Amino acid sequence: MKTFWTFCIGMACAAAIFAQKNTPKDTTSRAVPMKLWQKETTSISEKIERFTVGRDREMDLYLAPYDVLGNMAHAMMLQSVGLLTSDELRLLNDELRSIYQTIQEGKFEIEDGVEDVHSQVELMLTRKLGDVGKKIHSGRSRNDQVLVDMKLFTRSRLEEVALASKKLFDLLIKRSNQHKNDLLPGYTHLQIAMPSSFGLWFGAYAEALVDDMSMIQTAYKLSNKNPLGSGAGYGSSFPLNRTMTTELLGFETLHYNVVYAQMSRGKTEQTALTAIAALSATISRMAMDVCLYNSQNFAFVTLPDDLTTGSSIMPHKKNPDVAELLRAKTNRLKALPTEITMVMSNLPSGYHRDMQLLKELLMPAFEEILDCLDITHFMLEHLQVKQNLLADAKYDLLFSVERVNELVVKGVPFRDAYRQVGKEINEGTYQASRELNHTHEGSIGNLCNDQINDLMNTEMERFKFEKVHASVMKLLK
Repeated sequence: MKTFWTFCIGMACAAAIFAQKNTPKDTTSRAVPMKLWQKETTSISEKIERFTVGRDREMDLYLAPYDVLGNMAHAMMLQSVGLLTSDELRLLNDELRSIYQTIQEGKFEIEDGVEDVHSQVELMLTRKLGDVGKKIHSGRSRNDQVLVDMKLFTRSRLEEVALASKKLFDLLIKRSNQHKNDLLPGYTHLQIAMPSSFGLWFGAYAEALVDDMSMIQTAYKLSNKNPLGSGAGYGSSFPLNRTMTTELLGFETLHYNVVYAQMSRGKTEQTALTAIAALSATISRMAMDVCLYNSQNFAFVTLPDDLTTGSSIMPHKKNPDVAELLRAKTNRLKALPTEITMVMSNLPSGYHRDMQLLKELLMPAFEEILDCLDITHFMLEHLQVKQNLLADAKYDLLFSVERVNELVVKGVPFRDAYRQVGKEINEGTYQASRELNHTHEGSIGNLCNDQINDLMNTEMERFKFEKVHASVMKLLK
């Protein structure tokens, strides 16, 4: 289940994007606001603006609630170092809370002529508060403002991914325990190999999610560092208190070196997408298994009718479209870290406009992986497992290793036992015994699901979501 904070931010982002796309534009004349960087003598080509802004205004709607939070923390810090009075801080934070409420209600939009969310929020403050609104940018560049917004956004969405992955993990462990005695053919090279079980199969993907969670946690840790105060990458002559904003925004620590704070852009996105790619690899492989196991040639599982589609000419068809689309969507997500690498290739230190394109890769990826996690959970929850599969004589050879081990227990050297059973198979005298005695850790008879569950719980505890929630909710009071 999503936390209250995650739910609020998610709803705010979705509502803001919907409002931006669906609210009729005000066609009455009004002055177009100047850009934050624009000089009085600077003219802007509409063609160049369209190219340079690109999809940034659309992507920035995801950042709106986080920009407000960053502004609130920055204003409180400015007051603490004497750059704002207590009355000015009160006015700013009251208005910022009002803007935050507007975002939650889905009424926030980036106006025509306004370059980005940061400009829009500052414009709204200035319209309402005059010179007080203009003071909030002291000691800050749009570079570190973008960075802190992206860190907060990524941190929040990674929490959603972690919680959705844990939900899927819990289902896999549950189904593994339910079907620990339902045997399944194991394969190597797509040839029958040795006996497996549905308990082992479900449990394998559960443990895969533990490793994926480690990568999500690493990405979360990198996004949980505060870049605010690094300015354009070279700090400020104001006596900024960066430790204060770190605590106010619930960051674990800060990016100390101001040059590296700017260099972390790209690395944060790439690490997050690498974690998503690892998770995607787990889901795509599972989806491929479902496609195979659902086919008539295998017939190990059955998908409910509402998870399949038919054919326009073949009345018998029950196609596993959900699993196939999961496979395709997650395979596409696996390519994103490479795209980040290409955008960031050969960039020297400092800020470069190339980095703007990272938003278009990162933000939709979170929507896609969360959707995939949700539908994977639904699919596996309703997947029907077939029993007594290995009773069929065509699976006799699965038990050849059991026959070899039986001879070894009786004192026959392994290589001799191996050759003897091979000879029995070739001569047609081999008889399969379906008695299994797998007791070691992680085998058919000893799944170790409790230990796997403990590993996952350890990973989840490392996130410390509660600390972040407490800091952010305190800002909003």
